Amino acid sequence: MKIEIQVTNENGTTTKLFATLAENSSAKSFAEKLKGGAIAITLNDYGNFEKVGDLPFSLPKNDTQISTDAGDLILYLGNKITIYYDKNSWNLTRLGKLDALENGTMSKADLKNVLGKGNVKAVFSLVKN
Repeated sequence: MKIEIQVTNENGTTTKLFATLAENSSAKSFAEKLKGGAIAITLNDYGNFEKVGDLPFSLPKNDTQISTDAGDLILYLGNKITIYYDKNSWNLTRLGKLDALENGTMSKADLKNVLGKGNVKAVFSLVKN
């Protein structure tokens, strides 16, 4: 399943990101929540490797020890969503992986530029087929 994430950074620039959800109960539950409409979340910078924000609901966890990289969508503690722009290793649940920016490409540097240095607003929605 594909999702779209509209990210508005601290400069007011809005960029569309696209992601493919993982095959687990956490991602399926997240997709079910998105069927009810888009979800807007403020993501805060944490540790210079991720943007994290509170979900308005909890999702089932499928935590395993994983290493993250730029573009990973991660569920943390069952009620926080994270977009990674660098590496980390922890006991986490993978929700999905970013595919590309709206122009069809995405490097780690591109993602860092989109997410900016401060907080961002992210609007998550299902891609309509």
